[in-house]
Amino acid sequence: MKILVINAGSSSLKYQLFDMDTGAVMCKGLCENIGVESSRGKVSHVKPGMEKKYVYETDLPDHSTAFTQVLNLLTDATYGVLTSVDEIGAVGHRIVHGGEKLTVNVVGQAELDYLHEITPINPLHAPAAIAAITACQRLMPGVKHVVVADNAFYRTLPEEAYTYALPYEIVEKHHIRRYGFHGTSHRYVSGEAAKYLGRDLKDLKMVTCHLGSGSSFSAMKDGVCVDTTMGFTPQEGIMMGTRTGSIDPTIVPYLMRVDGYTPEEMDTILTKKSGFLGMTGMADCRKVMEGEAAGDHRCALAMKVFYHQAKKIIGSLVAELNGCDALVFTAGIGENDPVVRANICRNMDYLGIAIDEDKNAALKRGTAGDITAPGAKTKVLVIPTDEEFMIAKETLDIVTK
Repeated sequence: MKILVINAGSSSLKYQLFDMDTGAVMCKGLCENIGVESSRGKVSHVKPGMEKKYVYETDLPDHSTAFTQVLNLLTDATYGVLTSVDEIGAVGHRIVHGGEKLTVNVVGQAELDYLHEITPINPLHAPAAIAAITACQRLMPGVKHVVVADNAFYRTLPEEAYTYALPYEIVEKHHIRRYGFHGTSHRYVSGEAAKYLGRDLKDLKMVTCHLGSGSSFSAMKDGVCVDTTMGFTPQEGIMMGTRTGSIDPTIVPYLMRVDGYTPEEMDTILTKKSGFLGMTGMADCRKVMEGEAAGDHRCALAMKVFYHQAKKIIGSLVAELNGCDALVFTAGIGENDPVVRANICRNMDYLGIAIDEDKNAALKRGTAGDITAPGAKTKVLVIPTDEEFMIAKETLDIVTK
């Protein structure tokens, strides 16, 4: 079966087409600047064997127009891989937040209504997801559309891990709890790490570190996730590209009182103007590290804060697990930056965590590897994530039941 995976942002639409009989990616691409009045939309598309991406500019006023472009490319005589879109057996949609009800679900009106209902707790991602699903359903009405929720992986969290110490009536009324995010990535890499080690996932205590522009950590025990760092929103946890991560919550009303920020302005500061960007003026960790190497104090401080927080988080999760068989790095920073991995793992010998500096530095980008120091008790692995394939696999599983 061929499955199309869609990952919609507020002004973007990523796609990958999989042949699930072989697991191969048939093609992939990205539509950018959807609905952005100040710039034209851009579509990039690539399939195996193409020398370079096919890129062109066009008007993309909405997600429906963008998806039409995608379908045209999939069946294009030169760049396409299908003779007809009827060859697509199902469409899997990544949604960041499935609330308390959606995990992996075939989408009907009830599911769309629920996504609308929980938009207030997911205002950044829900509108784009709804727009993309609606557009895809209209253009491919005979195909099953499936939502795969990022937070579904965290349904196994024990009550003490997902509960906030707020008045219980407020928690119940507003469905406030730790939902967790990046679950598709954590699920994929934890499974791949178990395969890499030749062990059953149920027999491993594992901490997975998804480090990118957004970052999160999860703890695995007995084959399920027992804790994670992102919470009610993707804001909680370690500092990120533009997000503060966890801070003293009293800072928020304090700044609103002394500087007169509105709730909307405060939310923008916390989610879009903080983290690496707030500390250095640059959201990209690579640029911050370049600044650090050039002697910029703020860049150096930002990296120290990042490493400091990462160590605290890993230490707390190892304590919760009562030991750790494997520490796994993934995502853009975790997979590709040996300096970050080295600094996070440095001086953690007491926890059994130590890496081989030569193996770490020599590991090629985008490849899995064991970078554990000789004699270290905890295996330290680098496992490239593949969220799109995980979504395709879960979509296949539900439509073939």
